[in-house]
Amino acid sequence: MPSSSPASGGPPLPSPSPPVPVIFDLDGTLVDSEPHYYEAGRRVLAEYGVPGFSWREHTEFIGVGTRETLSTLRDRYGIDAPVDELLERKNRVYLELARTATEVFPQMRKLVELLHASGHPMAVASGSSRSAIAAVLGGTGLDTALTRWVSAEEVRHGKPAPDVYLAAAGMLAADPRECVALEDAAPGAEAARRAGMRCVAVPYVPESAGDPAFAGAGLLFPGGQQDFDARRTYDWIRSGSARRDTP
Repeated sequence: MPSSSPASGGPPLPSPSPPVPVIFDLDGTLVDSEPHYYEAGRRVLAEYGVPGFSWREHTEFIGVGTRETLSTLRDRYGIDAPVDELLERKNRVYLELARTATEVFPQMRKLVELLHASGHPMAVASGSSRSAIAAVLGGTGLDTALTRWVSAEEVRHGKPAPDVYLAAAGMLAADPRECVALEDAAPGAEAARRAGMRCVAVPYVPESAGDPAFAGAGLLFPGGQQDFDARRTYDWIRSGSARRDTP
């Protein structure tokens, strides 16, 4: 016998919508690993005869995969070494730094805990290597809730191409159009858009909040992590605002 409204005896109540799948970028979104990536890059470039790599130059590549970053820098500075060699060296230095101390943004940890407790499927879609993702999630304890992740190593094209987000949605057996992505950088927000996902944008560099890639974000925190609010984001996801109007 179909259920009906207990108050009125009217038509059956609609079935509740399934929890929205949520896909997180890692570096600069969940954790403040950018200083480690900068230091690893600075050391490796210095080893190959490129001194003085600045934080300002590093910020050009926030949201871009490590391989793509190193390929660009190799060409820019005429480094006579294969990209794979540079990548292996940078990953080794980065892992040494990441294992010592990587900070999780407190409000991001709170959001992960809220979503996990409510049964939302979650995954990580990152431009980092699998070894780096595993080290950071394991070292911060986020791996207890975030058990599934996709690295740019596993897809053909890194962000801003949608490949890594589409792969993460596939891992969750979810329609990309039903997913929400959390991103800190313009290339990642563009990747989410191309994948057909709604985006919560938390710019790592607040000055980049006006980038056109963030214009289509469903929820934007222009001040970055300083402004980010886990409860507001959780309520936005749970309220249905994160769902597409079209099927």
